[in-house]
Amino acid sequence: MTTMRLLKDIDEPGLATREVYERLGGYAAMRRAVTEMEPDEVLSQISESDVRGRGGAGFAMGKKAGFIPKGDMDKYLVCNADESEPGAFKDRVLIQRNPHLLVEGCIIGARAIGANKAFIYIRGEYELQGDILEAAVAEAYAAGYLGRDILDQGFDLDLVVHRGAGAYICGEETGLLDSLEGKRGNPRLKPPFPANAGLYQGPTLINNVETLCNVPLVIGMGVEEYRKVGSEQSKGTKVVSVSGNVQRPGNYEVALGTTIREIVYDLAGGPLEGREIKCFFPGGSSAPVLTGDEGLDLAYDFETMAQAGSMLGSGSIIVVDDAQPLVPLALRLAQFYRHESCGKCTPCREGTNWTVKMLERVDSGEATPMDLELLQQVQTNIEGNCLCVLGDAMAMPIGSMLVKFRSEFEEHAERARMRNDAALVEQPAVELAAAAQVGPA
Repeated sequence: MTTMRLLKDIDEPGLATREVYERLGGYAAMRRAVTEMEPDEVLSQISESDVRGRGGAGFAMGKKAGFIPKGDMDKYLVCNADESEPGAFKDRVLIQRNPHLLVEGCIIGARAIGANKAFIYIRGEYELQGDILEAAVAEAYAAGYLGRDILDQGFDLDLVVHRGAGAYICGEETGLLDSLEGKRGNPRLKPPFPANAGLYQGPTLINNVETLCNVPLVIGMGVEEYRKVGSEQSKGTKVVSVSGNVQRPGNYEVALGTTIREIVYDLAGGPLEGREIKCFFPGGSSAPVLTGDEGLDLAYDFETMAQAGSMLGSGSIIVVDDAQPLVPLALRLAQFYRHESCGKCTPCREGTNWTVKMLERVDSGEATPMDLELLQQVQTNIEGNCLCVLGDAMAMPIGSMLVKFRSEFEEHAERARMRNDAALVEQPAVELAAAAQVGPA
């Protein structure tokens, strides 16, 4: 069940230093990629390994890298380390404990596409992780692994760690690019896609931290060995962040295709004794929820999650047990996405705001059955109609809750309305009692 690759040496003292990392075999894959392989061969191995994006979309890294045009123009590799998805904390531990693995992955990835400049865009709140990463980059420069004429092979690469400023929208790849260029982090209209016109309008490959951390493994162990782990169409391992109503929340590395029950119960300890799982988010807060009955025995891989009507996403399982009411959870979720919307496109800007207002009506007892119908309609109007997926990230989970737990939303609204009615009945009696104590004027 547990297959340790990325987290294999994670508890090794001093792993964040180049000395310890190299003692454990670090940078050997990079040396091979730079000194023994041509860029096309590196790209071919990444493609054959079927490494898929671990940041949310699950798009094949080799295919995305293959879109980068050939030629001597400036090309860019960008690592998306803006880990802001509620429920996700896997990239943080990889950066904090094993930063050189990411640096090595960036070097090999840049070699594959012929990039001469690379950036790691790290979430602004990750101050400690940013310091650790900058120290690792400095060590790589000192060793001659970055800069001019790397390993005397005529390969040049500069790597910059860029810190964000706390905007969730900058986790969207084109919003990230605008932020890197010093602009407000707004999503761009696509096409053109970053592979053709990305950072500074140059060809750009953008990948997540965990994705790039897999690249040294592919080159180091070889494609055939790498592909031995995983399901039929989802190869390799996945670091899964498990949180919510479980006894042992944390990061667990499993082979893709492991059942969700094994992850949630065997690794994370399951819910507290006497509780049952009501539902869970398979891929962070933006993934449509699955009920415990329909989802726990499914394989945790890209295809199975999609077939079940959800997605693997960032690989962050948030568990909700039967003691948790869903209306406050949905409201908190909507408030987050309303706050983080850049406001550029109407469906997201207006849709997130109206979703919050209608859920507040449900929670306060002011809602009517028509409000729930309208709430569902708003989610449908948002999905697929925004420049980026931020609007969808709210609409998909809330829409799925409304479909699968409609009765709970109706009962919540009815109980709140009954409390309001009871308070109105009690109010005159309280006023009469107060008047009797004061006496006639």
